[in-house]
Amino acid sequence: MASKGRPFRTVSFEGFEILVGKGDAQNDRLTFEVAEPEDFWLHVVNFPGSHVVVRNPDQLAALPPAVLMHAARLAAWHSKARGSRGKVEVHLCRAADVSQPPDFPPGKVRLRRWQSLKVYPLEPPDEA
Repeated sequence: MASKGRPFRTVSFEGFEILVGKGDAQNDRLTFEVAEPEDFWLHVVNFPGSHVVVRNPDQLAALPPAVLMHAARLAAWHSKARGSRGKVEVHLCRAADVSQPPDFPPGKVRLRRWQSLKVYPLEPPDEA
């Protein structure tokens, strides 16, 4: 998971590359410069946290459930919701559905359409 000098951490899971932003400005770079329009994008709802991008070179219509859950848990873990006792809501959309109006601060975005899922913010094994 070493990604020194990059605006994100890289995680491999079941053959998918998952990218996790490291801060507000880095989240912007990851979302708007690194992510491709068909990549999947995740973020915890109502808490500051990392933008998570799952690469989608095969342009799949949906992620396999285990990959989706792993990415959502990464989003929950790399957020201020990490200490929550219950499940945390995570938004999922395509990177193409994420925008940043000019008056928004770094890291804050607007979603055109999204789905929600709830996960426990569990520490991923590769970071334990």
